[in-house]
Amino acid sequence: MKEGIHPEYVECKVTCACGNTFMTMSTKPELRLDVCSQCHPFFTGQQKFINAGGRVEKFKNKYGLK
Repeated sequence: MKEGIHPEYVECKVTCACGNTFMTMSTKPELRLDVCSQCHPFFTGQQKFINAGGRVEKFKNKYGLK
Protein backbone atom coordinates (compact mmCIF):
# COMPACT_ATOMS: atom_id res chain seq x y z
CA MET A 1 0.00 0.00 0.00
CA LYS A 2 1.14 3.53 -0.69
CA GLU A 3 1.97 5.65 2.32
CA GLY A 4 -0.14 8.70 3.16
CA ILE A 5 -3.14 8.11 0.85
CA HIS A 6 -5.23 5.71 2.96
CA PRO A 7 -7.56 6.80 5.76
CA GLU A 8 -6.76 5.82 9.35
CA TYR A 9 -8.20 2.40 10.29
CA VAL A 10 -9.43 2.58 13.89
CA GLU A 11 -11.57 0.63 16.35
CA CYS A 12 -15.22 1.58 15.87
CA LYS A 13 -18.20 1.44 18.25
CA VAL A 14 -21.39 0.45 16.38
CA THR A 15 -24.74 1.35 17.98
CA CYS A 16 -28.09 0.09 16.67
CA ALA A 17 -31.48 1.74 17.16
CA CYS A 18 -32.56 -1.33 19.20
CA GLY A 19 -29.82 -0.60 21.74
CA ASN A 20 -27.35 -3.30 20.70
CA THR A 21 -23.71 -2.19 20.60
CA PHE A 22 -20.55 -3.93 19.40
CA MET A 23 -17.00 -3.09 18.42
CA THR A 24 -15.44 -3.50 14.97
CA MET A 25 -12.82 -1.83 12.79
CA SER A 26 -13.59 1.04 10.42
CA THR A 27 -12.31 4.35 9.12
CA LYS A 28 -14.81 6.12 11.39
CA PRO A 29 -14.71 5.97 15.22
CA GLU A 30 -18.51 5.59 15.62
CA LEU A 31 -21.42 4.27 13.51
CA ARG A 32 -25.17 4.33 14.17
CA LEU A 33 -27.44 1.77 12.50
CA ASP A 34 -31.21 1.38 12.06
CA VAL A 35 -31.15 -2.44 12.08
CA CYS A 36 -28.60 -5.05 13.11
CA SER A 37 -28.46 -8.84 13.31
CA GLN A 38 -30.12 -8.73 16.74
CA CYS A 39 -33.28 -6.92 15.56
CA HIS A 40 -33.55 -7.66 11.81
CA PRO A 41 -36.54 -9.98 11.09
CA PHE A 42 -34.49 -12.32 8.88
CA PHE A 43 -32.06 -13.12 11.69
CA THR A 44 -34.63 -13.19 14.53
CA GLY A 45 -36.90 -15.67 12.75
CA GLN A 46 -39.84 -13.28 12.64
CA GLN A 47 -39.67 -12.83 8.88
CA LYS A 48 -43.07 -13.00 7.22
CA PHE A 49 -43.65 -14.18 3.68
CA ILE A 50 -46.62 -12.48 2.11
CA ASN A 51 -48.27 -12.80 -1.26
CA ALA A 52 -48.16 -9.25 -2.60
CA GLY A 53 -51.82 -8.64 -3.36
CA GLY A 54 -52.48 -12.09 -4.85
CA ARG A 55 -50.54 -11.29 -8.02
CA VAL A 56 -49.96 -14.91 -8.94
CA GLU A 57 -53.63 -15.81 -8.51
CA LYS A 58 -54.69 -12.71 -10.41
CA PHE A 59 -52.40 -13.65 -13.33
CA LYS A 60 -53.65 -17.24 -13.37
CA ASN A 61 -57.28 -16.12 -13.34
CA LYS A 62 -56.71 -13.54 -16.07
CA TYR A 63 -55.16 -16.04 -18.48
CA GLY A 64 -57.17 -19.12 -17.41
CA LEU A 65 -54.18 -20.97 -15.97
CA LYS A 66 -54.93 -23.29 -13.07
